[in-house]
Amino acid sequence: MLFASRPRSRRVAASLLTLVVGATALAGCVSRESDTVSAAAPSTVDPSRLSSVTLDVGDQKGGTQALLEASGQLTGTPYRVSFSTFTSGPPQVEAATAGRIDFAVTGNTPPIFGAAANARIKVVSAYTNDASGDQILVPKTSTARSVADLRGKRIAFGKGSSAHGHLLLQLTKAGLTPADVTLVPLQPADALTAFTAGQVDAWAIWDPFTALAQQQTGARTLTTAQGVANGYGFGIASQQALDDPAKNTALADLVSRLAKASAWAQANPEEWSAKYSAAVKIDPVAGEQAQRRSLRPAIPLDQTVIDSEQKLYDAFVAAKQIPAGKPFSDFVDTRFDATVKAATR
Repeated sequence: MLFASRPRSRRVAASLLTLVVGATALAGCVSRESDTVSAAAPSTVDPSRLSSVTLDVGDQKGGTQALLEASGQLTGTPYRVSFSTFTSGPPQVEAATAGRIDFAVTGNTPPIFGAAANARIKVVSAYTNDASGDQILVPKTSTARSVADLRGKRIAFGKGSSAHGHLLLQLTKAGLTPADVTLVPLQPADALTAFTAGQVDAWAIWDPFTALAQQQTGARTLTTAQGVANGYGFGIASQQALDDPAKNTALADLVSRLAKASAWAQANPEEWSAKYSAAVKIDPVAGEQAQRRSLRPAIPLDQTVIDSEQKLYDAFVAAKQIPAGKPFSDFVDTRFDATVKAATR
């Protein structure tokens, strides 16, 4: 089995902009005629016919590739895997819609923005944790002690990312709206620079960047997403790949391997955190902290998960961050659910 890593990072300018998100947010990038009703899965093919198949997989820092390699789950695949690196989930959704990647794992919010944009993707697998690694950080010298104290402050976050969803839920919980703060859309590297330089007052972010900021800057946790956000992650697949019998067969195998890899990491936390830290070139202390709270084992893509995502979708609509659209369930395809269940027994 051969695989390659092809960097395709996207970074936004580090200027401080007030976010204006309307119907054109992600839609302007990815809207297509969407297959909003799951068609019957195509017939699978014999694994011996997959030698000419390459799955293009979107990845993020310390994500899918590192986990599959560390667990040995990339060994013996009858197809090739080519990884592309992205800064966050929204560009992965865009790339999947355009057919540039076949699969990626994202947080809980990118698929919602994809659904609002009528993206040609399907959610095909689910992962969970307690969301404690998704945090809103403030500088160690900040006087803020609650989210309510952020009224009128500048908050960095990744537009359309899980941090966006977490931030919206925390503002709502505190009785605030996005209009009560200055939202500064920045990708993680730019946000870290702005946060360190004092150009923003708070930063909504996820691991491993949470752990890195805490270690490097002494950032203080204002609040975590635990008990507020659902903590889910999702495997998204392009409709184009799902409609192709060979790629559909390869995707089923990859989703199974990823579920087994997550179970291995959960059972071997010390070995995984060491390999993870080496793979992403971060201090082992930060790597261990990030993985202790942010590893997501695979779970069934059931109605509880779908309903929870619909509530988050509705919260974004109510806040006028995205337009109302088709139900989130229209962008869910459970064809690999039995495969995930078998892999995690």
